[in-house]
Amino acid sequence: MTDSPTAPRPLTFGWEEWVSLPTLGLPAISAKVDTGARTSALHAYDIEVFGPVAAPKVRFSVHPVPGRGDLAIPCSALVTDRREVTSSNGESEQRYVIATSLEVAGQTWPIEITLTDRSGMTSRMLLGRQALTDHISITPTERHLQPILSYDVYHSAQVRHAAPNRALRIAVLSRENNYSTRRLVEIGEDRGHSVEVIDTTRCYMAINALAPEVYYDGKRLPRYDTVIPRIGASITPYGTAVIRQFETIGTYCVNGSAGITASRDKLHAHQVLARHKIGMPVTAFAASPKDTGNLIGLVGSAPLIVKLLESTQGKGVVLAETKKAAESVISAFRGLRANFLVQQFVKEAAGEDVRCLVIGGKVVAAMKRTGAEGDFRSNLHQGGQASVTRISKPERDMAVRAARAFGLNMAGVDLLRSDDGPKVLEVNSSPGFEGIERATGKDLVGKLYDEIEQKARPRPVPRRKRLS
Repeated sequence: MTDSPTAPRPLTFGWEEWVSLPTLGLPAISAKVDTGARTSALHAYDIEVFGPVAAPKVRFSVHPVPGRGDLAIPCSALVTDRREVTSSNGESEQRYVIATSLEVAGQTWPIEITLTDRSGMTSRMLLGRQALTDHISITPTERHLQPILSYDVYHSAQVRHAAPNRALRIAVLSRENNYSTRRLVEIGEDRGHSVEVIDTTRCYMAINALAPEVYYDGKRLPRYDTVIPRIGASITPYGTAVIRQFETIGTYCVNGSAGITASRDKLHAHQVLARHKIGMPVTAFAASPKDTGNLIGLVGSAPLIVKLLESTQGKGVVLAETKKAAESVISAFRGLRANFLVQQFVKEAAGEDVRCLVIGGKVVAAMKRTGAEGDFRSNLHQGGQASVTRISKPERDMAVRAARAFGLNMAGVDLLRSDDGPKVLEVNSSPGFEGIERATGKDLVGKLYDEIEQKARPRPVPRRKRLS
């Protein structure tokens, strides 16, 4: 015999009651009960629709406490409808409709709510008759017949940690439809966010003090919660200018423009590492051809590495086996008016390096990269092979310190294992996910979204005064 479901306990409402909207992150809100209204309404402002046309979302902010404009709760929900609503004063407007849950006295049930500006109303919410189920009776001459809540709950750390992760609007700055870009879109949308891929070079900017904006294909870009830069080396100057514009607007950027700029310039990057006393291969730089011999002498004897300042994926990196070969390579690079470094060759690394992926100040994965047969470069783009590896505490600490030195929330830190400890070879501000996810079997894009969701979450509101 199957037990019948337990009927909800009868409730009696007055004309005003305290309610909770837990799925919106609103634990306490005073609602006016109005049986003359069909649909419930919630005070909302900055209402913005985003996401795919087939399943649009809406995000908005709520001032749950009358008179407290500094206390704003950001919310998001799926749009279930858009309908015309006529208010009690006869004015009609088109409103977005969302579905959420209403909680009163420990009981929860689903309701529909329209979003509108109720800033001029004493009650921030109106409960219409659709939300008043059969187990609710109304005593219109009374108020607060159910438990009274307090606005102080919005200052509770427990409530802040339990707040729902609202849907975010995220832009991926990328010109390539590669594995990393596709994964960023796929995982972000799986988590309920709206992720848009923006071609960096098609962005243009209005640079002014009062209303800095970013435009794209003739339209002003919307307000994004987060920007994930995937800036190619060939467009670093323009790409970082676009990121600076988003930073000026106040958008959270996973990696900032300064860190990307410093990491892309090999000379600048090694100077940053040296300033933070982070181990690296001995490196030298000079502009005059008269200093070639001294340059080689600073690094040590051959073999040594000659590396273009803006080399990527192992391109523009040459191993000079002898001093004469080094002089020839240096002469050739100077003939091309190219800027380059001369660097110590760590022979004991044997064509291997370790890529540590650092996200949010933690090493979330590491892989060993081994160069192709006869190639000293371990880059996967040059035919190298990747395999999972365990790293030591000194290696882990060095990778974290290196990412922190550049102010990067996400970085691929490449280490060489030398006889006198790990050395940082490079810090990559746009690391690829394909090789390291396949080598480790980990959902590392998901780790990045964990960090994004934490950073994009609203900051706690400081207690100003006791709220009644």
